[in-house]
Amino acid sequence: MDGGLTVRAGVVIPEAELGWRFSRSSGPGGQSVNTADSRVELIFDLAATSALGEPLKNRALERLSTRLVDGVLTIAASEHRSQWRNREAARARLASLLRDAIAAPPRQRRPTRPSKGAVRRRLDEKKRRGETKRLRGRPFD
Repeated sequence: MDGGLTVRAGVVIPEAELGWRFSRSSGPGGQSVNTADSRVELIFDLAATSALGEPLKNRALERLSTRLVDGVLTIAASEHRSQWRNREAARARLASLLRDAIAAPPRQRRPTRPSKGAVRRRLDEKKRRGETKRLRGRPFD
């Protein structure tokens, strides 16, 4: 965990930019259960990071705007009993979230028209189905 968080090739978030907060996990339990601080919150200041270039940072800020509080992204993990595994889960979730947020926008679709043959085949099939259904009716009304 000391080399930083690799988001994708060429994008690595230094460990110094990741903040950690630990607390007790919620959930059922008896006496002396969940006394370890196994719940993990990973805090990443997206607005102030130097790991992302301006275009990537702006794209991520725009796409993650609903999850940010003053430009800070917080990810909580408490699905494992071990703090270490929760830390790994939070790191993986942050990397996945940032990878999706900085991905290039999909290429714009070029509008196309169906070929004349495809239109003709579709209409022929519609006529055939209509004829089949018409023949199912009573012969004399």
